[in-house]
Amino acid sequence: MIWLASLVVLLPFLGAFAGMLLGPSLTRLLGGRSGTDTPPLRNGPALIACLPIAVSLVLAAIVAFVAWQDVDERTGSLTLIETGSVLIEVGLQVDWLSAFVGLMVCCVALAVHVYSVAYLKGDRRYSSYAAFVSLFTAAMLLVVYSGDLLVLYAGWEVMGICSYFLIGHHWEDRANSRAAVKAFLVTRLGDVGFLLGVLVLGVGAGTFEIDEILRNVDELSAATATAATLLLLAGVAGKSAQFPLHTWLPDAMAGPTPISALIHAATMVAAGVYVVARLHEVFVEAPTSLVVLGVVAVVSMVGSALAALAQDDLKRVLAYSTISQLAVMAAGLAVGADTAAIFHLLTHGAFKALLFLSAGCVIVVAGSNMLAHYGGLRRGMPITFWSMTVGLAALAGVPPLSGWFSKDSVIEAAQHAALHGGESAVASAAVTPPGSTPGLYALDVDPDGQVVNLPGGVAWLVYLGLLLTVALTAAYAMRAWLMTFFGEQRGSYEIREPSRLMSWTVAVLAVPAAILGFFGLGAAELRPHVGAASVSFLLVVVGAGAAFLVWNGDPAADPARVLGRARPVFARAFYVDELYALVIVRPIRALARYVVTFDRRQVDAAVVGSGRGATWLGGRIRFPQNGNVQNYLTGLLAGVVVIVAGVVIFL
Repeated sequence: MIWLASLVVLLPFLGAFAGMLLGPSLTRLLGGRSGTDTPPLRNGPALIACLPIAVSLVLAAIVAFVAWQDVDERTGSLTLIETGSVLIEVGLQVDWLSAFVGLMVCCVALAVHVYSVAYLKGDRRYSSYAAFVSLFTAAMLLVVYSGDLLVLYAGWEVMGICSYFLIGHHWEDRANSRAAVKAFLVTRLGDVGFLLGVLVLGVGAGTFEIDEILRNVDELSAATATAATLLLLAGVAGKSAQFPLHTWLPDAMAGPTPISALIHAATMVAAGVYVVARLHEVFVEAPTSLVVLGVVAVVSMVGSALAALAQDDLKRVLAYSTISQLAVMAAGLAVGADTAAIFHLLTHGAFKALLFLSAGCVIVVAGSNMLAHYGGLRRGMPITFWSMTVGLAALAGVPPLSGWFSKDSVIEAAQHAALHGGESAVASAAVTPPGSTPGLYALDVDPDGQVVNLPGGVAWLVYLGLLLTVALTAAYAMRAWLMTFFGEQRGSYEIREPSRLMSWTVAVLAVPAAILGFFGLGAAELRPHVGAASVSFLLVVVGAGAAFLVWNGDPAADPARVLGRARPVFARAFYVDELYALVIVRPIRALARYVVTFDRRQVDAAVVGSGRGATWLGGRIRFPQNGNVQNYLTGLLAGVVVIVAGVVIFL
């Protein structure tokens, strides 16, 4: 199975380079013309990109099926790299976690590739676009299947540079290039901490091999575990766009919409959550880090949900929604529900990719990202309407769609922690007396007896934050749905479905977004329970109902108007960007201007002055050597006279 996983990673990697080098040539060979509306079957870059990803998807499905049947972990090593201290093992690791996340990545990547063929038809840089998407996919798969932290870090950084190039795909637009630079700088800031955390953890454990670290986690000192996990959380906050490094994600919506679906909804932003889940036993050994993770999750989920409620741009609504849903996963990890968090990661990948690609269909037809320019689209776009309805309902947690199952699992774990003084449900199951009814999370009991214990106040904060987020999510999902598809048309465009390649890709994605939740019924910790499910469903009804009542009062107006003076605050995401500009950007720019001025007036002046002084001195020194023979003879005679006079006088 390791060989299959290796091929899953390798095929997109080869497709990236083949597409960049051979894509245009294959287009001409098939009778197409680069830079025009080439049919899909004659589009060389598209074929080279789609076919390897399709094969990878089949292989990833086989790997996931085998992992489903046999949960035993499999590892394989290609080579060992001698470093003089801790060895680096270039190898892969396959278990249920990596198998299913890898399958999700391949599904989303293939959908994005197929969708992009129509969305970016005629784009003169499509070849490089397709190549970077394939390279990004290979890097994400390397992160997922990696068995060594430093190999994981290599994939982590390749994802970052691919994200930079893809966000700035249309770099001629200044806003796009600035968004790409902002994303690169903010995520790199977190990655500094991430790399230090990897080094601290690897050196402290004596190995970078993930399996060995987890096997010997009890041997780590509390200080090492805490320092390593806190540093890792810096990278997680950057990659998964969590407070305070979340500000890059909304601006990254300037990139092509398929990229928003691939990188900024379903895959790259999930990498941080995935790493925490992969190293969850280490985080359990560092309660302080779990407290930080829980508090950051609450701030991110509630703040981003409020921001989404007031956005005018459809893609920014989905961007802030992504930050909020990733925080829900982080909250699940904080309370010990790592299985539920990963389940929500999988369902979120399905319905959020669906939502972004559906939004792309709407944007192509309406020619605008703004909700105020939509209205009445359900009449001419039935496929997009029903697909996006499924996506928004899954996002809000409407039963029996996928988001309801996964979100309810996280909420139930948080409820248990809150009601039991911060003790995780894993702990409850671990101490169940023989012969009694198993605890809620009996299947998730750690064989080593590891237990997550949050402070009671933090557990309640996480639980209440999740409940508030459920209501807010339903409200902004209902607002976006009503303003997009209902009421009167607020534009002069023709309402129709876009290309079949786009609309049918969206329709296919609606299937897993609808039914994926049922696959969790085989695990006790993922089954809905009446108490928590009833509370969350009631909050969905309250949030969605409030948005509907406000909209129904005046369908031509934006329901967000009832926010009043709070709306600008929410729309600007509590002015965090402005705060960073005031506290960080402006001082750095002022310092840069001072450095430039000092360089010009002092350093440059000293250099230029030295040159001018040397020139002046050289001019004076060269005066006797000006090539005038008369001056030479005059000097010679004067010297003879001086010598003779000296001899006569002194001798």
